[in-house]
Order: sequence, then structure tokens, then C-alpha cells
Amino acid sequence: MSQAPQAETFVFLDLEATGLPNVDPEIAEISLFAVHRSSLEHPERDEAGVPVLPRVLDKLTLCMSPTRPFTAKASEITGLSSEGLARCGKAGFDDTAAQTLRAFLGRQAGPLCLVAHNGFDYDFPLLRTELQRLGARLPAHTVCLDTLPALRGLDRAHSHATRAQGRKGYSLGSLFRRYFQAEPSAAHSAEGDVRTLLLVFLHRAAELLAWADGRARSWAHIAPMYAPPEAPSPEA
Repeated sequence: MSQAPQAETFVFLDLEATGLPNVDPEIAEISLFAVHRSSLEHPERDEAGVPVLPRVLDKLTLCMSPTRPFTAKASEITGLSSEGLARCGKAGFDDTAAQTLRAFLGRQAGPLCLVAHNGFDYDFPLLRTELQRLGARLPAHTVCLDTLPALRGLDRAHSHATRAQGRKGYSLGSLFRRYFQAEPSAAHSAEGDVRTLLLVFLHRAAELLAWADGRARSWAHIAPMYAPPEAPSPEA
């Protein structure tokens, strides 16, 4: 079987939603940063040698009013509420949102690789659920990279999995603090978390690009988090 072509654009994403998987959540905010592979292979750095965001960077951030209520914890963490979103006149995750997402992704050089932290357990299945409810597709040949198992795997592969390493956290905030000795900004907003994710990726870009080339998962193999009511037949 021939190997899938390398991704040309990496689309870093984060979702804020109404709760954890056990409450069948809905998306309330989504943010995506699209970065061409060349900017990840040759990252820009500041005077201290610390990676900075690429100058050529497409962004999309949308807020939307879910039909399901927020759990108290989700509202506390994200700063979002049904009342606040409704007061600002936000529509739900509807056909317009899906078309906007598709148009944003369609502007990028393909093939695409979606990147999220804990993406296989949360972001990708939930996005799949919302798109499946609308019968919406992503561009063909889209693949997915979850930086949480990737970074754990890279540390094990490099024989860093000592007892001390095993105690280190792999949350996005823990990784950022470990790599940059600073606090991430705007944590638990979708755009803030995507910025943090991209900087974490840039810190180990060569390794993560190689991991993505060999181990990224096809979007077609991402199962929905749950079956939305009256969902159309699953699509690739």
C-alpha cells in the first residue's frame, strides 16, 4: 500500500464546548490556525532563539450558541454561557458555520493535517459529530494528529521516560511551562489554546512533523463522539 502524501498545511484547532463527553456536548467556540509546512520546517525565532508564530498565518474563530446547556464546570472554565452567547446574537453550529469552516480549509494548500491536543479523545470526535449532524464533509485526504500521544511517544522513543519524566504533566499548559518557562496566555479560550498549541508544536516541530508523516490518522477513521439526533449517514 502506498504511503499517504505528506500534509502541506497543518491546521491547529481547539474547541470550547458545553461539557465533557459524558454529557453529549456541543461546540460553543472553535478556533483554527492554518500554517504551511514550510513555516513549520523553518520556524521563525526571536532574539533569544525562542520560536514565534509564523508571519503567514490564517485564522478562523467562531462563537456559536449550543442547544444544550453548559455544565457549571464548563462555563466556569471557558467563560462562556448560553445567556452570553444568546445576548450577542450568536447562531448555533449550523450550515453557515459548516460552510465557513469548509471555505477556510479550502483556501489552504492540501493535503491538510488537523492538529489538536487530546484531539483523538475530544476535539476530533466532537467536530465529527457536529459535521455529521449537518451532513457536512471536510476536504478529501484530511488527516489528524493528536499532540498528546505524539509527545508522550516521542519522549519514550528518546529514552526520556525516566521515573521523573513519567511524573511530568502532558497537559497543554504543563508542556508550555516546561518548554518556555512561562504561563500560556488566554488559557481556555479557543484562540488562546490554539496559540499555545502552535508554540508547543514549534518547539519540537521537526519531530512532530515526522510523527505526523508516519502516524497521522485519516479523518475518515475518526468516529463521532456520539450519534446526533436524526444524523445523516456518516461521510468521509
